[in-house]
Parts: sequence; structure tokens; C-alpha cells
Amino acid sequence: MRVTLADDSVLLREGMTRLLADAGHEVVAAVGDGRALLDAVGAQPPDVAVIDVRMPPAYTDEGLRAALEIRGRHPGVGVLVLSQYVEKTYAARLLADDAGGVGYLLKDRVSEVAGFLEALERIRAGGTAVDPEVVRRLLAHTTRTDPLGRLSPRETEVLRHLAQGYVNTAIAERLHVSLSTVEKHVASLLDKLELPRDPVYSRRVLAVLRYLGD
Repeated sequence: MRVTLADDSVLLREGMTRLLADAGHEVVAAVGDGRALLDAVGAQPPDVAVIDVRMPPAYTDEGLRAALEIRGRHPGVGVLVLSQYVEKTYAARLLADDAGGVGYLLKDRVSEVAGFLEALERIRAGGTAVDPEVVRRLLAHTTRTDPLGRLSPRETEVLRHLAQGYVNTAIAERLHVSLSTVEKHVASLLDKLELPRDPVYSRRVLAVLRYLGD
């Protein structure tokens, strides 16, 4: 696939460039700030843009704003955000994009080469990839939410996999149950969370947002 990298760390950019090249992918641009990222994506739209949340000049949310702008200008470009920390608000906003092709990983996950490359492939295919550690940390802040307390342990496990971007068939394989069982759990948890049946909104996305404490 064609990848654009944006991170202020030269060493990290070079490391990811080499990792991707070894895996047979092409890095079409590697930049160090949000403005350069927008220019690079505009000039040569990649399949996926890998973006650090905090970049020059203020090291706050430059990557976040650039990622949202890319999704608006180039909806066909997948976005994988890398962060040193769990940015709760951004994780929720990212998952609110029901079009798919988005991901959120902690930077430590880049060292797990197979998982990182698999996340990129999933995002390129229009799926979602959320770091399990991000989900775990966010869950720690939402366990007191009353609707979530209504879920059974298995339903909570299914919802955790939904938050990581897995579709029903993949959840069934990971939990070693039938597809129909997963579908029943999903239907049940959506009802228990009292999510509106509105054709304008995706109930699955709303469930994930509730899980993340939006």
C-alpha cells in the first residue's frame, strides 16, 4: 500500500519507513508537522496516513486537526493515529466516523510489527483498528456507567471487540462461537444500552461511543 507518515521524530519516521518498505509497502511522503502532512496528502493521496497526535509548533493537537481535515477533504484516505497517551476525546471522535478507514494505536504498538501491519491493512480495507490497551484504559473510566453495568460478561467482551474495530465474523472467530451467537449478543447489548433506532445514526458506533465514555 501507499503510506504517508507524519511524526516530528526523525528516528521514528525513518524506522517506520524501513519497516514498511521491508513489508513491501511504499512510503510516498514522510513529514514532521501537520501543515506539511496536509500538503503531502493533497499532492499524492496515499492509501493510509499514519499521524502522530502531537506535532510542531505547539505539540498539542496538531495531528488531530490534520487528521480530521484529511477525512473531510480526502474521505478515501485511511487515517491511523499514533499517540503516546490515551486521548479519550479524540478516540471517541475518531470512532464516530462511521465511514470506517480509521485507527488509533499507542506508539508502543509500532514495535509489534505484525499487529501494526495488520492494523494498516484493516484500515486500508475500510475497517477500524483501536489498540486494546486504549480500550482497556478508557473502560476503566466508564465502568460506573449504569447502562454498561447491565451487560453480561460475554456482551461486554463482544462490545470490547466492536470497539477495536472487529466485524461480527471476526469476533466469532476470536471468541470461538458461531456468527449467530455474536449477532444475538450484539442485538442484546444494543437494546440494553437503550440506543435509539434512528436510520441517521449507526447503533454500533453509538454503542462504542457509550463504551468509551463519550
